[in-house]
Amino acid sequence: MQGKKILLGVSGSIAAYKSAVLVRELIKAGAEVKVIMTDSATAFIGKVTMANLSKNEVISDFTSENGTWHNHVDLGLWADAFIIAPATANTIAKMANGISDNFLIATYLSARCKVFVAPAMDVDMYKHPAFLQNIDTLNRHNCTIIESNFGELASGLIGDGRMAEPHEIVEKLSAFFLADSLKFKLGFTALITAGPTRENLDPVRFLSNYSTGKMGYALAEALAEKGAKVFLISGPVQLNAKHKNINLVNINSANEMLHACEKVIDTVDLAIFAAAVADFAPAEVHSQKIKKQEGENEFVLKLIKNPDIAATLGSKKKSNQVFIGFALETNNELENAKKKLISKNFDAVLLNSASVEGAGFGVDTNVITFISKSTEISFPLMSKQKLANELIQFFIKNFSFNEN
Repeated sequence: MQGKKILLGVSGSIAAYKSAVLVRELIKAGAEVKVIMTDSATAFIGKVTMANLSKNEVISDFTSENGTWHNHVDLGLWADAFIIAPATANTIAKMANGISDNFLIATYLSARCKVFVAPAMDVDMYKHPAFLQNIDTLNRHNCTIIESNFGELASGLIGDGRMAEPHEIVEKLSAFFLADSLKFKLGFTALITAGPTRENLDPVRFLSNYSTGKMGYALAEALAEKGAKVFLISGPVQLNAKHKNINLVNINSANEMLHACEKVIDTVDLAIFAAAVADFAPAEVHSQKIKKQEGENEFVLKLIKNPDIAATLGSKKKSNQVFIGFALETNNELENAKKKLISKNFDAVLLNSASVEGAGFGVDTNVITFISKSTEISFPLMSKQKLANELIQFFIKNFSFNEN
């Protein structure tokens, strides 16, 4: 919350007294607060009180007593978040239907930030179909509704409708800003390689491995969800890339994967090499199916070394790029992963072991150790989707992706 600009809208409810506490809590959390009050709200709590607590002028109309114009557009653009608390049934109805007959609603309609709504009303109003329909409309308009609490109401009835407590509202806002801080800056671009490669031997046979691409695809989805534009360079798998931010490029061989990567590598901020690339390919690709010969008891297959994609690209890595590799090992795991960290010019290696149950190829779970030159952190067994989200959040926190 430190340094965040919070716009607080107060409408006419007995719960307006809680708004004074909310202002104090927001300021204690490090936020700057400006307050808008409807005319009816000023009957429940004074503008002088809110102005003193917020250290800012409180606005309730388009013009002040001396004729100064209050610009609702500028105020809506100023805020990092807009919280309306308490929000009466009347104010919520106006928000849902765009009835801009007061300064608060005009500012709401101009705001480009996230809007939070904390309803406060009697239980029968809170359950009324008209109110529920308006709440559904606000949800569709991407407002976040902070549910009211159950308890004693101003009418003397017991039920839902009590405005959420100030500390609950602050927690919701804090969680929003934390989640928002764990997103990539606008224009952030990533490259992911995923799945196996296939090295053709003849028209019906190829050399490959057991990779299913699940870890790489999960990482691509997690990156896209956090706002990154993702180039996903994928070998043959039975998976779909669903997110609109993912640009899928299908390849077969290691050489094809290298060429696809080379086309975009200079434009990306982050590269994660999750593909299981074949180390060798047949020296000769036969145009016809290879037939076994009568009396022949063995067949010698000559292999040639494939390009080392990670090492080739790692040698050209820019200072502002982060490259992360995978190491699937069966023995001397840490030692081999640390060698890869240096030899391929990686910033980090994600080590998983083929000998650990539930990790590696062909399963929906994984166990990862993050290894950099200064850090070793283990991530326990979890689904590949959850692990991907954990890893991406870890990367955002530990690499300087979002620094100006």
